[in-house]
Amino acid sequence: MKLPKKLTSVLWSSNIDSLDKKKDSYYIIHQIFAYGSLEQIGWLFKNYSKNEMIDIFEKSYKDYTKQRFYFIKNIILDLKNWQFRQEKYVKNISRFIG
Repeated sequence: MKLPKKLTSVLWSSNIDSLDKKKDSYYIIHQIFAYGSLEQIGWLFKNYSKNEMIDIFEKSYKDYTKQRFYFIKNIILDLKNWQFRQEKYVKNISRFIG
């Protein structure tokens, strides 16, 4: 299934025509969570289950602003009690090595 052109603005580092919704789900979900509009986040909920999105979100991706990370974690995915290492997700924080 081809991805809609409305996602091009957040999936800029890949050719959207060559992305596969299942195979490239890690990139697609994190990019939309990190940079997408509410409409684009809504597209995620129509195309992936909440459990799929949580499983992918729990795999670190260091490209979130602090505010955006907490918005996705606490509001969009309702993971308020989830324990995590902020430095694995939030840019402009020293990287965690080890």
